Amino acid sequence: MQPIIEVEQLRKKYGTTVAVDDVSFQVQPGEIFGILGPNGAGKTTTVESVIGLRQPNRGRVRVLGLDPQQERTALAQRMGIQLQQANLADRLKVWEALDLFGSFYAHTVPWQPLLEQWGLAEKRDTAFVNLSGGQKQRLFIALALLNDPEVVFLDELTTGLDPQARRNTWELVQEIRAQGKTVVLVTHFMDEAEALCDRLAIIDRGKVIALDRPASLVRSLEMDSRVIFESDQRVNLAGLRGLPQASDVIQNGQKVTVYGKADGLVSVVVRELESLGISFQNLRTEQPSLEDVFIHLTGRQIRE
Repeated sequence: MQPIIEVEQLRKKYGTTVAVDDVSFQVQPGEIFGILGPNGAGKTTTVESVIGLRQPNRGRVRVLGLDPQQERTALAQRMGIQLQQANLADRLKVWEALDLFGSFYAHTVPWQPLLEQWGLAEKRDTAFVNLSGGQKQRLFIALALLNDPEVVFLDELTTGLDPQARRNTWELVQEIRAQGKTVVLVTHFMDEAEALCDRLAIIDRGKVIALDRPASLVRSLEMDSRVIFESDQRVNLAGLRGLPQASDVIQNGQKVTVYGKADGLVSVVVRELESLGISFQNLRTEQPSLEDVFIHLTGRQIRE
């Protein structure tokens, strides 16, 4: 199938600062493609160059087969955009925003069903300033879908939302894809990218440092799983290290971490502790994650 988006050797500078450095990727029809990286990594500049808001210094970009610089007007009719810094006039009512934005397009879907679909029907006459953070995000999604776009760009959609609102918004993103649309999701949240994205590009300091499916990136680490527990007793570390499934054991105060292969690790650790008569609390497991991938590739956590 023809890619929905093609980006080849994209480069963008601001003065002497290189914000995007030879970025290349493709987005296939019907997938949720993630652009993941820390704040300031070049994610938003990349997306703004892809949708035609920025003129890159070098590179080739095609969206739906169109050049976003030369054919921006035609492309705008076929894509939906929610940008990180999106905002509306404080007193603009929800229905007024939808009615206004609908006038920008040659073809639109009725906005009344969008109110129902995105849980805004009861807020129809509410001013933008009086909406909660989650309601504002749902409104921005509705605005991005007014023209029934083929591809939707969502930039830092859940920043500033509480955990429950973030999870609800994830469901909305999956619903957009279920409608047959392609989604480009820009985020700096590892759990968000891991939960939603079919494939993703990890960007750091303007460069793509990894590009694959989340599960494939995690598997490429060949990193051990971890069983973590706490105990106020003296723990026989030698006994735990002798377990066939364990590769290492580290104790820090009352916290003990057993590293090893996931298959059967929890059960053998628990059996060993019980056989030794060692009581334990707060036992949990941790699997390798995208954050481990990022730290492995860059040597620093994404929050920095």
